[in-house]
Amino acid sequence: MADSDKPVIALEAGFKFGAVDGVRAAPAAAPPAAHALDALVARPVDALHPAAIPGLPIRLPINPTPPLGPLAPMVGSWKGSGFNTIFRPLNPNSPVDPKIFPVKPTGDNVLELNLTSESTTFTAIEGDIPNRGMVMPDINLHGMIYLQQINDVTTSPNVGIHIEPGIWVVIPPTTDPSAGQTVCRMASIPHGTTINAQGTTTVIAGPPTIPAVDITPIILSTGNHFKFPSQTATNQGTPRIPQDLTPFITSEKITQAMLDDPNSVLRNAIAGQKIISTTQVSISTDLVPPIASGGGTDNIAFLLNGGEGQDKINNPASPNANAIRMNATFWIETVERDITIPIFKVGDPHVELPLPVTHGGGPLKLTIDPARPVTKPVTIKLRFTQIQYTQTVFLNFNGLSWPHVSVATLVPSGPVVVPPAAWPA
Repeated sequence: MADSDKPVIALEAGFKFGAVDGVRAAPAAAPPAAHALDALVARPVDALHPAAIPGLPIRLPINPTPPLGPLAPMVGSWKGSGFNTIFRPLNPNSPVDPKIFPVKPTGDNVLELNLTSESTTFTAIEGDIPNRGMVMPDINLHGMIYLQQINDVTTSPNVGIHIEPGIWVVIPPTTDPSAGQTVCRMASIPHGTTINAQGTTTVIAGPPTIPAVDITPIILSTGNHFKFPSQTATNQGTPRIPQDLTPFITSEKITQAMLDDPNSVLRNAIAGQKIISTTQVSISTDLVPPIASGGGTDNIAFLLNGGEGQDKINNPASPNANAIRMNATFWIETVERDITIPIFKVGDPHVELPLPVTHGGGPLKLTIDPARPVTKPVTIKLRFTQIQYTQTVFLNFNGLSWPHVSVATLVPSGPVVVPPAAWPA
């Protein structure tokens, strides 16, 4: 099957979300006669007028371009690279490949490290997504579907390690619960976990402040951290993939700084960039003020193994790997850079702009479309959108909570058109 013939997740052309029965009652009037309801079904919706059948619901116009607010810049296709860390359970009866583990691992876990390449697409859902209210009036959500695909590029051949279909929505301010505008990410992970993570957005003038993140596991009974030998890059023969990091340390593709703080990959990626503004999107499956409720994770029976959403240390049926909670931060950044456009004729191959090296898939390249002839080289100020994120999922097994951290930097996968305003007068 050719790549062009492979099925993809996409909304059908012309699909628009809307209310089946309308969302707003007409001004108070006498209740309609029974036969008027039949007339509603028989007549074209667009022909209805509030005055025609008093008291019947009015169908609001469907919003063809959803007001995605802070999420609007994410719509489109993105590519990038990053770094992933995960502690996996190690069962003594599970098979071990001697090519991967020259020294047979022992203990209860294996630390897997992945240099990653990623492609993610966000597609806006046209129309209004109605949510019916009991204690407060109805609200409309607006959102986008997405598909995230991540490959491990640490060694050859590359292998797919993550695929995630899901939906982002923007939630308007509400009175019950009392909250301002929030956003929510709903995701499905093929290992058997679904997440619902809600949060808030903040606009920052300039670049983001990216905090450190720690991958060290936490003992559930005490809350203390417990560091494993595999977290020291130079240690040999530990339960880790790759087990020997010497060639990666030499090439600086995996460093001790990355194991100590995976978010250092994000900071390195934007070092030297001029970031004009940032929208920070902070989401969590936990109940975090000002959000009164909402969010959570759910897992298949294998992952829970008799648990009830919490690792019970003294329970013989302890989880195999219970994804108990997730926190994530996305930074939607407006980057400005001086670039020189060479002589260009419409129809020529697009111009490629190298970006700083980010760990994983190597240097990123931004494709530029001048969209007009260029008769001699010209230097312009180009602004483009860049997305960075850090995500931590806590997996509970064998009495510990194990942070699973993923980070990446993404740029548009298609050509960025140079707008007229960027050209010198």
